[in-house]
This record gives sequence, C-alpha cells and structure tokens, in this order.
Amino acid sequence: MLDILLTQDQRNLRDETRAFVRNEVPRQLLLDMDADKVRYPREYLEKLAARRLLGLRFPKEFGGRALDWSFEVLAIEEIGVLGASLACLYSLPTIVGEAINVFGTRSQKSKYLLPVLEGKLTVAEALTEPRGGSDFFGATTRATRDGDSFILNGQKRFIVGAEGADYFLVYARTGDAPRAISCFVVERGPGVEVQHVYGLMGTRGGGTGRVYFRDARVPIENLVGDENGAGEIFNQMMIPERMTSAAGALGLARAAIEIAARYADRRRAFGQKIREFEGVNFQIADSITQLDAARALVHATARAIDVGDEARRVRRLVSESKKFATQMAWDVVNAAMQVMGGIGYTNVYPIERLLRDARLMMIWTGTNEIMDLVIQHEYYKELEGTSVSARDVELDAVNAETEGEKVYE
Repeated sequence: MLDILLTQDQRNLRDETRAFVRNEVPRQLLLDMDADKVRYPREYLEKLAARRLLGLRFPKEFGGRALDWSFEVLAIEEIGVLGASLACLYSLPTIVGEAINVFGTRSQKSKYLLPVLEGKLTVAEALTEPRGGSDFFGATTRATRDGDSFILNGQKRFIVGAEGADYFLVYARTGDAPRAISCFVVERGPGVEVQHVYGLMGTRGGGTGRVYFRDARVPIENLVGDENGAGEIFNQMMIPERMTSAAGALGLARAAIEIAARYADRRRAFGQKIREFEGVNFQIADSITQLDAARALVHATARAIDVGDEARRVRRLVSESKKFATQMAWDVVNAAMQVMGGIGYTNVYPIERLLRDARLMMIWTGTNEIMDLVIQHEYYKELEGTSVSARDVELDAVNAETEGEKVYE
C-alpha cells in the first residue's frame, strides 16, 4: 500500500535497511539477548554505524544523511521487525541526538553527536526517576553550580542502554522554581554508576538499568541549551521519542502478521489449511487493516513534521501515532498468537517474544493514557483557535436537529 507514495530514494533506504536486518543481524543474537546472555549488543550498533544507518536526519558533517522523518520512519519500521530492544537501541542516537543537534553547541555536536553516529560512542537518555515517570517537572535529581562545573546528585531508573552507554543525556533540577530543570551531557566516570540492570518480561538485552549520580562533576560546557531551559528541550524530544516508538511498532506488528499468515497457509486441520477458516483468516484481515491504518497515520505525522506544520497539531499527531501504533502492535501480536494456537505460546516461534516486547511499547516514552491527555488537550486548544466559536457549532447542531425533525412530521 505504501509503495505508491514513496520516492525512489525512500525505497532505496527501506531496502538498504531491510538488507541489513536480513543479512547482518544473526538470529542467535536475538535468542541470546532474550536469554540475558547478551547485556548490551555494542557490535550491532557498530555495524549500523559502519553503514551510516544511525541518526539519518542529522547533518552529514556530524555523521548523518540529512534526511527527514519520512525516511527515518521507514528505516525504524524495518529495524522494528527484530523486536523492541534492538529497535530502541537503534533509536537512541536519534533521540539523544535530537537534543544535541537542535540545542547543542557546535563543539558538543563534534564531541558527542559525531562519535555516536560513527559507532565510537554509545548513549542513553536519563529522564525517569523512582518517584515519577511522565512527571518531568517533578524531577528531584539536582545539579548544583560549583565554579565552572555542576555537581550532580540523584538517580534515574528504567534507562534503556544504561549498561553500555558511554554518556547520558540527563535532566536535573538547577533551581527552586517549579520549571527550573536543565539538560546535561554526562559522561560515564567518577560519580556515575549503573548499580542495577533490571530483569524484564521482554525487551531484553538492551542493558536497561538504574543510574546513580553521586557528586558527579559535570563541566559547564556540557550544559545543553540554557540553564533552567530544559522544558523546551523536553517538548522537542517528545517528537523523536514517540515517533520512534510508533515506527518500531509497525515493524514488530508486521513480523507477527507474516509469521502467523505463513503458518496458517501450512497448518492443516479438518482436511484443509487453517487459513480457509473464517475464524483464522478474518483475524489476519483485521490485523492487516490495523497495520495499514497505523502506518498511514505514522507517515502522515512524519510528513506534518517535515513540512513544519503547526507545533500544537504536531504534538497531537505524534501522540496519536504513538498511542495507535503501539496499541495496534499489541492487538496484532495477540491475534497472531491466537491464529497459531498452542505453538504460538511456545518459543519455537518468536511470537511469544514479540508479545512480551509489545507490552512495554504502550508504557514507555509516555503511557498511552498520557497520550490521551495530550491528544484531547491539544485538540481543545485547536478548537479555541478556530474562527467558529463553540456556540456557533452548538447552534448549527440545534438547527440541523430541528430541520431533521420537520422531515419526519
């Protein structure tokens, strides 16, 4: 369905990423990550960097390809076929890189963005704290000015990539005002310690852990953007965080549909292929429709970002994409397991792993309930900005209802 909307350059990038997934990522890596035998697949990121597949949207001088979101979501969907862990690790350079590229100095881009896209450094984003996840301005991690440095104290948890990251993008309180939060690049070193790597239901092997900062000294030149100005950075970061989640969910769902459909075409019961039974093939049909609808929304949102649509509308569309695509992935993988029956519940096929991965997608980068809050909030703000007042809409509805009643008198 989507091919007719793609340029040749977009098809080429999609095919290039698809070839990487098929040829450069061994099945054994997925199995070892899921079995917690691999805690951080650094070689995987180095291979991506060698093919210049990381941070596609960033300038060429800093290691990217100067592409836009319409390209990046294509690549992330292909990586998403591998599951949520590798898709998330693939996305971290574009998430963390967003802050450095948009708000960072040229020196910060050369020192921290370029080496990541070259595969020489790895990154993680340290935002969530034990007392709250989506409550950004409730952060208690504190950075106190000390001469030409800040002294950082606090902790962050659920940090994907914490085990292997060379540096962290950290949000910390730098004043007593409610919105006095600043953003820093914090290198792994004295005062920075990963003390706990979580055992996860799914999305394993990405080194998700808790990071402690104990009197960690951060040079003032590692402040990203303005002091106490991280709110603006956070708003910008919601675009890559949620768009990468949405695009990765497309690939995960696509993988589940293909596995279930192929199985249904081979498996026989009552003298025929099970795909001939409506109880099976209707679930495949529903899954395909949901995937196509989610893909259309994600790519429309990517286009809205690329053309510079109104910020409020972009926030709504990004939240819609994250919510709809991740919910779709969960529903589709469940349907795939139902189609496959008992064998889908075993580890013979990766459906059970994809199911465990998909569950987290509805939680991270803001729960889908938080997406609901954003969607309705931005929509009502859009209504306030239209030329038609709510009273006019109400009167039109009353008039239409009155005219309708006359027809039936």
